[in-house]
Amino acid sequence: MGLFALTRWPGMLPGNFSPAYGLAFCAGVYLPSPWKWIAPMVTLALTDALLNIHYGEPVLNLYSIIVLATFGAIVWLGTRFSTRNSWLKLVAGGALGAVIFYLVTNTLSWVYDSAYPKTLQGWIQALTTGRPGLPPTWEFFRNTLLSGGIFTGLFSGAMKWADAAAEKETQEASEEAPETPEADSPREEPKTSPAR
Repeated sequence: MGLFALTRWPGMLPGNFSPAYGLAFCAGVYLPSPWKWIAPMVTLALTDALLNIHYGEPVLNLYSIIVLATFGAIVWLGTRFSTRNSWLKLVAGGALGAVIFYLVTNTLSWVYDSAYPKTLQGWIQALTTGRPGLPPTWEFFRNTLLSGGIFTGLFSGAMKWADAAAEKETQEASEEAPETPEADSPREEPKTSPAR
């Protein structure tokens, strides 16, 4: 979580290319309760507060609350999956979480940014080309989708590899264990010569 927190600092990664989507999703899949909620949500809340201070915004605002709620939805989405799901299915789930995040946050921008007309066309503009003079928002969508898939793939791949290695080690240990005589096996009586 500490390493993840560092990646949130501006300029550490390209815009909207973040492990946050994959981390929130995989926390829902792999972490036990209540840590699946506590670990990512506390880290996100603290780093959001620091970022708001850095940008001169209020520490807590409605936008931040909705963003945190969206990450909570991604954690919840992860709980709908199982560690037994295929790697590809988990990657698709992480990418879906990233799409949800993108749709929610860009819709928020459309609602709160006066540069966007409050029409269907303005909403589509917020999701595709964005504001004139700024990078198009479809580039942020690309980065969000890619990072959601890539980081979910890395996290879930590492977990599947670790599980397979542990299973193999357990299997090898059980095959190498010496056989012990069973306690319930009948004991042979000592042979004695008949009395004369």
